[in-house]
Amino acid sequence: MADIRIHRAHKLGLAKAREVAWQWAEEVEKKFDMECTVIEGETQDAVEFTRPGVKGELLVAADRFELDATLGFLLGAFSKTIEAEIERNLDELLAAESQRKKPAAKKAAGKKTPKK
Repeated sequence: MADIRIHRAHKLGLAKAREVAWQWAEEVEKKFDMECTVIEGETQDAVEFTRPGVKGELLVAADRFELDATLGFLLGAFSKTIEAEIERNLDELLAAESQRKKPAAKKAAGKKTPKK
């Protein structure tokens, strides 16, 4: 058996982190045929995921994601590939959410020079 542990800090706050986690859960359900259950809490949520040969949990907090998964014997041989795929997917979702969060740049107020 192989274990996967992934930690990602973020500055999204709990509401936005939940959105990212739910999107992640939807993607792994479709792509990897996982069964996901979301358990909401006051200060953090847990996304439990399972399928034959995989069991794990993604903890979702206002400032971090913590993923712990255990792979069965057959999938254990692919643990590095699976871990890399999970990291890539989670990083892409976090990057996309961070881009949405940034406010548009404001133009500096000042004198306008007439065009000649």
